[in-house]
Amino acid sequence: MILRVMLSLVIGILLAGFLFLKYHPVFGGKASKEKANALSQSENFARKKFINQIPTVMDTRITTMVGILRDFMKGNPNGKPKRAIPVEPLNSVIMPDKYTKVTWFGHSTLLLEMDGKRLLLDPMFSQTPSPFSSIGGKRYSKILPIELEELPTIDVVILSHDHYDHLDYQSIKKLKDKVSQFYVPLGVGNHLARWGVEAEKIKEFDWWNEYKLDGLTLVCTPARHFSGRSVSDRDTTLWSSWVIVGQESRVYFSGDTGYGPHFAKIGEKYGPFDLTLIECGQYDERWSAIHMMPEETVQAHFDVKGKILIPIHWSAFTLAFHDWTDPIERVTKAARKRNLGISTPKIGETVLIGSVEYPNSIWWG
Repeated sequence: MILRVMLSLVIGILLAGFLFLKYHPVFGGKASKEKANALSQSENFARKKFINQIPTVMDTRITTMVGILRDFMKGNPNGKPKRAIPVEPLNSVIMPDKYTKVTWFGHSTLLLEMDGKRLLLDPMFSQTPSPFSSIGGKRYSKILPIELEELPTIDVVILSHDHYDHLDYQSIKKLKDKVSQFYVPLGVGNHLARWGVEAEKIKEFDWWNEYKLDGLTLVCTPARHFSGRSVSDRDTTLWSSWVIVGQESRVYFSGDTGYGPHFAKIGEKYGPFDLTLIECGQYDERWSAIHMMPEETVQAHFDVKGKILIPIHWSAFTLAFHDWTDPIERVTKAARKRNLGISTPKIGETVLIGSVEYPNSIWWG
């Protein structure tokens, strides 16, 4: 009798977990059979999933997994700031004009104003990079330069992939009615549709697809990463970087990526870039295939033929074991060695492309 009750309890818990993962909207949407068949026609799709251009394998040896678990339990006292980090208030978004401006919100969220358009990159405004606010480390800054509700109309939201620290359910729900278009890699539109974004607002792209938006050219370009929001959807959507070409400026946004030959290909085809926004943070030698080390960030900037680099994917959340300042300290050191143009704006500090001087204060010290 007891055994039967325990078995029923286990089955009930498993069933509840399955239904939770299947039906809670935060985990996103799934492709219909027709849509899945269309996605499978991509050159970047094989063996029922999207693939990278070169082999990309994480170290999953038992010794490595034990080491990661040990580091997680040990923690790092310098893994997050001991006091509030500075945030520049964005009291009002500057009206778009002929000048190109970029404002960093921490991690990989940026507002790009170019040729009279407002583009929001990887909008993640929540306090926690996880399915639920009670799980995961909190945002360092506590506050944002501007509240999401106060943002003006956005012409385009550009997404790099579907991970929680880049595609945020709560942010999309609050943003969707003030955004004209969502440009996303293949399959990511399923999540947006599940969350109430109208189908006509969603445009999906494969690598090297170009799209003209008035005077802008937007290109979905390769990255070296992976995707997935649940236990059963690994690599069922594509991940990407983006090229944004205006009348006066060229910008490259890396999304999440390990180092690879795709940078040189992008630079050859679309460089040089006036500004690069390249990931620098949440890395570890054990998963270096999907997240670059800071010195590789500098090399990637050279590969795409960039002029000014703004390191991103740091200073918001702790998603790795390194000190929270390690990314910016290492990348600025590597940049100095190679005479690279680098800018280190505070969160909320607007950068004007083409300026004589760029923000370079050591505000994290």
